[in-house]
Amino acid sequence: MSLMNRLPARLVRGLCFAAALLGVMAWSTSASAQEPRVYNFSPVNQYGLELTASYWNPIIDYVSRKSGVKLQLKLGRTSADTTAYVLANEVGFVFSNHLFSPDRDNLGWKIFGRRDTTPIRSQIVVLADSPIQKLEQLANETVAFPGPEATVAYKFSYANLLNQKIPVQVVFAGNMDGAFAQLASGRVKAVGTHTQLSAGWSLRENKSLRALWESEPLNDLALMAAKNVSAKDLAAVSKAFLEMNKDPVGKKVLAAASDLVKLPLATAFVPSSSADYAAYRNFYQTAPPSLR
Repeated sequence: MSLMNRLPARLVRGLCFAAALLGVMAWSTSASAQEPRVYNFSPVNQYGLELTASYWNPIIDYVSRKSGVKLQLKLGRTSADTTAYVLANEVGFVFSNHLFSPDRDNLGWKIFGRRDTTPIRSQIVVLADSPIQKLEQLANETVAFPGPEATVAYKFSYANLLNQKIPVQVVFAGNMDGAFAQLASGRVKAVGTHTQLSAGWSLRENKSLRALWESEPLNDLALMAAKNVSAKDLAAVSKAFLEMNKDPVGKKVLAAASDLVKLPLATAFVPSSSADYAAYRNFYQTAPPSLR
């Protein structure tokens, strides 16, 4: 006779129940361990909310499926709101250039990629038919910028105005498209922007712009991961982004997204590192105190 047959019936039933419960718990733990970690992805609001989401959602959907790591878009109403999420540790991945000031440079964000575009330049622009021909004519006039967090479009361009002692009335529009809308309507005389965004807006809206000033070239925004992203997840997400242009499906996603915002056809993502963003860090060494 087996040991189970010699035990009281009540004890046998208890042992069987315990064994079944342990089995369910083990299965549940195993299934849970296999579920992918979900990370918020926050790109800078370079365009209006709808256009920004329309550009990024197909890309991060592709990256999620390819990497096995779930990314979900997290956008604030303005670029400053989105960066606030990032600084509150609510985000795992970003597409940004808002993290290179000395205090933020120590937060542990790791650069792994960027878009393969020509270098961008900060600009101050007017409509092509504007009577304003030089920066000095903007003195005491209203100039629109995307927002206080916009590194190239606001901080670089406004620093130039401050350094040249040209006082202007600053208007924050929330994003670049909002700033351009104010320029087109005549509510402001000029806009702080950068070459990639001004070229894209001109193509989408069929309106010509003229630059009064441009900065030295800078690399496009960086793909970055928070320090709490596991090495395994970072490797998988990085590989999916950087190899999109090698996959027929990825190429189609890139082509559609690029056309939407008028980037060069199928603008891909390429590897990048901290060294590519030295110019941003150098800016903060000499920037007016109010912009650091």
